[in-house]
Amino acid sequence: MNSSRPKVGLFVTCLVDLVRPQVGFAAVKLLEAAGCDVEVPRAQTCCGQPAWNSGADRHARALARQVIEAFEPFDFVVAPSGSCAGTLRRYPDILKDDAAYAPRAARLAAKSHELMSFLVRERGMKSLSAKCNASACYHDSCSSLRDMNVRAEPRALLAGVEGLELKELSEPEVCCGFGGLFSVKYPEISERMADDKIADIGRTGAQMLLGGDLGCLLHLAGRMERRGLKMRVRHAAEVLAGMQDEPPPGETKP
Repeated sequence: MNSSRPKVGLFVTCLVDLVRPQVGFAAVKLLEAAGCDVEVPRAQTCCGQPAWNSGADRHARALARQVIEAFEPFDFVVAPSGSCAGTLRRYPDILKDDAAYAPRAARLAAKSHELMSFLVRERGMKSLSAKCNASACYHDSCSSLRDMNVRAEPRALLAGVEGLELKELSEPEVCCGFGGLFSVKYPEISERMADDKIADIGRTGAQMLLGGDLGCLLHLAGRMERRGLKMRVRHAAEVLAGMQDEPPPGETKP
């Protein structure tokens, strides 16, 4: 790892902040272990993806400007979400007609990263002290795969967790059906896609589902609960930080 300590601004994400704050604490723990000084700017807001995807361009641009102002002082911006990190990378397009902010958007996009890819690519993280005696499968979100080109990095890190057996899905690149507003606009299709993904998960025999995007994980966990299926669902950062045994709201501690 580099000898210097980069200053990292943690982009917490709305879902982590409101639903599963422990993912944020796990991200801080991992970034500090990777030799970074971490701050969480209080002025940060939503990345603007829901507004942008729904055609509320003016609101999306306003959110993008606020995020840029909050994170400009940092060497890197890191998010425990390929979806939100991908949106930060899209700021140059969102603000392309804003002469004052377009160059600032480009600079922010260039230093924005998904958590696990940052740990591996930028900080060279290989060894971990985490333990997890379970078998697990990993769900790749569409945004992480296609926007951020993240696939090998979480698997490389999870391979270093003592006691964890990682099982692969038969169709890891298939969408789970969440897709943000997609699941709201097309609930029947979204539900069927979730059921297909859950069936793939079930065939692995894994005891735990891991992933890097909380939206996908909440979508699948909710569908499992409605179908009466029992499985621990965790963000990969929680396992990597050794914090997987604290149950999410509403889940009985295993």
